[in-house]
Order: sequence, then C-alpha cells, then structure tokens
Amino acid sequence: MSQKRNIYFRLLGEARPYLPRFMAAICCMILASVFTIIPPWLLKNVVDDVLIEKKMVVLNFLCIGVIILFIGKAVANYGQQYFMNWVGQRVVMDLRAQLYEHMQKLSLKYIHSRRVGELMSRITNDVNVLQNMVTTVIVDLIVQGVTFLGMLAFMVYINWKLTCITFAVLPIAVILLDRASKKLRVVGHDIQRQLAILSAIVQEALSAIRIVLSFSTEEMELRKFREQNLYNFKAIMKRTQVHALLTGVIEVVLISALALILWIGGREVVKGNSSPGELIAFLGYLGFLVQPIRVYTRVISNMSHGLAACDRIFDLLDTPVEIRSPRVPVVVERMEGRVEFRDVWFSYDEDQWVLKGLDLVLEPGEKVAIVGPTGVGKSTLADFIPRFYDPRKGSVLIDGHDIRELDLKVLRKQIGIVPQDPVLMKGSIGFNISYGYPDATEEDIREAARIAGIADYIESLPRGYASEIGERGVTLSGGQRQRVAIARAIIRDPRILILDEATSSLDVEVEMQIQEALKKAMRGRTSLIIAHRLSTIRDADRIIVLYQGKVAESGSHEELMGHRGAYWRLCRLQFGDQDETPGK
Repeated sequence: MSQKRNIYFRLLGEARPYLPRFMAAICCMILASVFTIIPPWLLKNVVDDVLIEKKMVVLNFLCIGVIILFIGKAVANYGQQYFMNWVGQRVVMDLRAQLYEHMQKLSLKYIHSRRVGELMSRITNDVNVLQNMVTTVIVDLIVQGVTFLGMLAFMVYINWKLTCITFAVLPIAVILLDRASKKLRVVGHDIQRQLAILSAIVQEALSAIRIVLSFSTEEMELRKFREQNLYNFKAIMKRTQVHALLTGVIEVVLISALALILWIGGREVVKGNSSPGELIAFLGYLGFLVQPIRVYTRVISNMSHGLAACDRIFDLLDTPVEIRSPRVPVVVERMEGRVEFRDVWFSYDEDQWVLKGLDLVLEPGEKVAIVGPTGVGKSTLADFIPRFYDPRKGSVLIDGHDIRELDLKVLRKQIGIVPQDPVLMKGSIGFNISYGYPDATEEDIREAARIAGIADYIESLPRGYASEIGERGVTLSGGQRQRVAIARAIIRDPRILILDEATSSLDVEVEMQIQEALKKAMRGRTSLIIAHRLSTIRDADRIIVLYQGKVAESGSHEELMGHRGAYWRLCRLQFGDQDETPGK
C-alpha cells in the first residue's frame, strides 16, 4: 500500500504545476455528476405528481428542467474532458521528457546492460499506458465516485431500510474488486514487460537488417517475433479474462440485490407504507448505481495496468546517475592536454578487475598508442578521459585536475573521439560535421572537412554540404563515414583526440588515406590511439603495451622492437618472420 501511495503522490507532484486547470477539471466532473444524479429523483415527481395527481404544471417544469439538466451536463462533460486531457497530456509530456533526459545521464554500463528496445518501451508503451490512466481513469474515479455518493444519499433519504438491505451486498463486491486489483496489477506488469521485449526484438532486427539479410535469417527473426508476440497476446488475454469475469460476477451480485429490493419495495407500496413514485425513484437510483460500480471494475483494470507502467517509469527515473558534474566545478577555460592515470583500478564486475593499479602520463601534444590483447582494457582506458566511466579506485587527471572536479560539458568539449564504427545522424553532411557545435561557421565546417580529406568529395555533390546522408550515414562508404567522423571530432579544435581503432574496419588502401587525414588531425593535440593493426602506430611518439591490467612496456616502436619483449612478440604474431618492423 505504501508503494501505491508513493506513486499517487508522485503523480500528483507531476500535476502540481497545472493545479488551476486540474481544479477546473474537478469542478466540471462534480457538476457532471450532479447533473447525472438529479434525473432519477424527477421520476418520483413524474409518477406521484403527474401520472397520479395529474398536475400539468409540474409536467411542464419537469420537461424544461430535463432539457436544462442535460445541456448543463454536456457543458460540464466538455469542460472535464478538455481540462483533464490537457493536464494529463502535459504530465505525460513532462514525464517523457524527464525519462529521455535521465537516460542521457545514465552510465554506459547501465545502457549497455539493457536492450535499447526495452528502454525505448519505457518512453513509448509505458508512458502511453500512463496517459490513459491519467486522462481516463482519474475522470472515471471522480465522476463515478461523486455520482455513487450522491445517489447513495438520495437512496437513504427515500428509504433508509431498503438502502441498508442493498448495501449488505456491497462487501461481496468490494472483496471481489480488491482481489481482482491485485491480480490485474501483476498481469499489468507482465504485459508491459512483454511489450518491452517485443520492442527490443524489432529494434535489434531493424538495426542489424544487413546482417539478417546477409545470413538469410529472416525466418528465424520472424519466428522470434511471433513467439514474443504470442506471449504478449497471452498476457493481454489473461487480463481480459480477469476483467470479464469480474464484470460478470459483479453484475450478477448487483442484479440479485435489485431483484430482492424490487420484491421488498413492492410489498411496501402494496401495504401503503410507500408511494409508487418513491419505489420507482429508488429503483432508478439502484439501476443507475450499477453504472458507477461497472465503471469502477474497468477503472480497477486500467489503474492496475497504469500503476504497473508507473512502477517501471519511476524505477528508471530513480536509477542513480553515476557520472555527474560537481556542484561547484573547477573552471578551466582552455586545456593544455596533459593526461595522467594515477593508480587506476577498474572492473565491470565486482570480482574481475580489468585494470589493476595502472599509472600512465600523456604529455601535451604527445601521440601515444595503446596496444595489447583483446579485453585487456584499451578502450576502457580511453573511456575514462571523457568520463564515460569512472575508476573504481585511483584517479584520472587532466592538467593536474581530477576530471571528477571538472564540468562534464566543458571537459567533453575539449575531447574529440573517432570510433571504429562511426555513427552518423540523419541529416546533412554539414550538420554531421558540426554536430554538437552549433556555433560552427561554414568556414569551420569546410576547414574540418579539408583536414579530414573529404572536402573535395563533398563539394563535388550537387548540394554540397547540404547533401542528406540518410540514417546512420548509409549513403556514404565506410571510408567517407570515417572522414566525416574525423571532421566532426576536430571541428571544435579539441586539445585531446581519441582514436579508438579508427581504421581497423577499412581496407588497406582506404586505411592509408585515412591515416594521412589522422596525422593532420593529431597535429598539436594530445592523441591517444587504440589499435589492433600495429602498422598504423609505427609513427607514434610512444607505444604502451597493456597486459593483465597494467603497463607491460612503454617506448617508441624502435625501442620496443629492440627490447624483444611483449610488443616484439605481438608484431611477430601479426606479421610473422617476414618483417619485424611493421610499416616499412
């Protein structure tokens, strides 16, 4: 119960900025309920004063009154729907924005440990379910709740004895609703989980469509989708069964109560203890009373589904942000680019260290290459500099400042990254080169493209830098995408450049061309080069060999080859005995 209460309070907190419209919606809901309560009372006057007493004046007033009542009800319904939907849509819009903003702040470890489709489902499917709960369920709760209480008051006024008999049956309905609510909450969680997995399957298959087509695994992917779609179908049908069963049982209980009241009330009229109008009005209220209870059974189903979605939304929003800027960051206008790793320890899992007390210094303007076996921590080391991860122990310093003391945005603006598989955004080539640098001028874009060696190609296109490249840069070759990534990395003139296996996926000829562009890009910048192809790092000022989480060797290519140690053995494994000095 405390968890439910917490969710209610949080939702109310989200609606607090829109309190005036929310209160206007509630006023309209109460008015709509009042206009719904009055008509059954008019039945008493129709029977007693018009049909029995033959009073035409009363009939005239009743007919006019009914028209006025329903006009008022229509206006109130319009107001409640408009205001409540406005508030609900704003709350949902705010939550969706909070989710997206929060996801951007979460660590790479958190993002990589989950399927992207599941995270997307929180923003789409879960928020849509919440939207239905906010805009529909709350309206039903208030309108039907006020209607129920109003009708109950009139029933007590008309005949309190019959009302007591009627409500002797209600505990049965309450028990049924409570049990159904718990069951529907569990089912709602399952539905949202199955939808998230379904979204993840679609997202993965479409993202890797080339692989799917290349390996002719369309049937396998379709089978996975159908299986998960079936699980989702079964979860939804389970909720439908519980809801349908609950509705039927509640109606049987209420109609049985109605039949009992009709029998007892009829006897009272026959004996002269009650007027026919009173019995008709009472039965009218009792009949109308079925509607709030029937709606409430639907509300229980939708609310359980909505609360399950809320659980998932707030669970993500409550995930702590591990990497954040300090409240009072150290101000560094322009970095020199000295990077120091001081006694750095790191592990993705608690019991398996990737780096163990690593010490390393990169001097300003130095080109340092990192090599070593797969999984030794080369990319992890590079990820520390822009603070994609923080060390478990130890510290990383830039120009003598612990990077945890620096503002994240300021830090990352000083760092350019060229990944192995560059991801380009849908848009123009110029937009991708200037991505993250809105102040870039056309001259800045052209200069970055020139350094990256792609300016001639871009200017040969009919639309030049305004040419669209499609999602993820599908209209460009691998080498062209890499050059755009280089231009994007250097346009802000970063002091530190990270090349994470930037040419390993290219053929030798294109790689040599890209290397020339990279040499220009690295000029005057502290550069950290991660490479598997040892031929690409021969000209590095210093080569660091990582082994078992520590620096095994350090020196220039010639020095390390002369030591005939770990680097020499890596070269022999890669190039054999034909040449011990790769790159000649």
